[in-house]
Amino acid sequence: MSGDKLGLPGAAAIGLGGMIGGGVFSVLGVVVGVAGPAAWMAFTAASLVSMCAAYSYIALNRISDQNGGSVTQIEQFLGNGTLAGMVGWTLLFGYVGAIAMYAFAFGEFAVRLVPDLGLGVPIRPVASIAAVGLFVLLNVVGARATGTSEEVLVALKILILGGVSVAGLYFGWQSPEYTLTLGFSRAASIGLVTATAISFVSFQGWQLLVYDYESIKDASKTIPRAIYVSIVGAIIIDSLVAILVVNLAERQTIQAHPEIAVAQAVEPFLGEIGFTFVAVAALFSTGSAINGTLFSAAHFTKRLLSDGLVPDQLGDSDSDGAPQRTVVVLGFGAAAFAAVGSLEGITSFGSLAFLVVFGTMSWLAFTQRDHEEVSAVWPACGVLGTAAFGPILLWHLATKQPAVFETVVLLTAVVVGLELLYFERDSIEDGVAQIETKL
Repeated sequence: MSGDKLGLPGAAAIGLGGMIGGGVFSVLGVVVGVAGPAAWMAFTAASLVSMCAAYSYIALNRISDQNGGSVTQIEQFLGNGTLAGMVGWTLLFGYVGAIAMYAFAFGEFAVRLVPDLGLGVPIRPVASIAAVGLFVLLNVVGARATGTSEEVLVALKILILGGVSVAGLYFGWQSPEYTLTLGFSRAASIGLVTATAISFVSFQGWQLLVYDYESIKDASKTIPRAIYVSIVGAIIIDSLVAILVVNLAERQTIQAHPEIAVAQAVEPFLGEIGFTFVAVAALFSTGSAINGTLFSAAHFTKRLLSDGLVPDQLGDSDSDGAPQRTVVVLGFGAAAFAAVGSLEGITSFGSLAFLVVFGTMSWLAFTQRDHEEVSAVWPACGVLGTAAFGPILLWHLATKQPAVFETVVLLTAVVVGLELLYFERDSIEDGVAQIETKL
């Protein structure tokens, strides 16, 4: 982050920008496909559980000797480096999944705006890889949006999305061709709960703020306010756009192309120009989400490097700013994931990763409920919510999308296996040595 330190508007813009990019332009169509008219409820429920996790982070920082995120607080309160490292790795893979999700959506919108050149090359994966590559390059050379430009970009996103949502819903209300519905009849459906779990990955953007204490004015007061403001803002925008999409976009079209659902929803009242306008806005939104998440994930990795929780080959912890090698490695992983993965697989994997981390932090805050500054209610809600959504998400994938389920389970097994190999490598080496001695 360049320039002066961020105040409340700039900090809130950082958190809200990532959540809008993830919710409206990345996972919205998938959530609508599962929850139908109740999609806005799914986003709201996911955001509220995420807010409980946010409270846990804030409460732990309030009573801790150190400010920071999950790894810092686990080390502080539990003194367990292995657990801290495994949570750190899980969070890191979650960030890679989030970047891949943004890149996937970027590629889908690019496909709609770039004419088919007839070269026989799949444009979507190429566009996704190019987007990640561009922002890797910008981060390597140190070019990143200032707080002011981030505020302007997020303000434009809110104006565009809020404006088209209100205009679209008014159009639907006036037109006899449409019957507006809010989906209350599906409030108790398993589809709503499943969609809530799927959408969880879109509400992780606020977490980026807990790693930017040095970049924010009066951070101990500004960060909590910015987190809550950004989550509430995401609830409003995501809900409005979800209602718009459910009521104006054709369900068959959403199922066929869930990545561009919001752009499809504006066509009935704004035509092709409206579709193009929203698609261009989506490119800027998902692009800025890639940039911001890549930057923060690289700085998060730098902290892991400093604590010896990831291999030194991943980057230089003494470098100024984000380690270049780290940026390249994270970008390569996200680009590969975006190129070969499905949107459902990417979002499900990302949601599972953040459910695990947010649930862990809620549990940690709950164990500190004896402190006067920590309420037991919100961490408990965070624990119950995340503990319920994870199994439900896996059940949905296993029964409805077995191929995606197998992919997510395989990725999870690989991640956990790598974590155990790294953190238990000394024990494994000792065991192998003992076996060799006996032989």
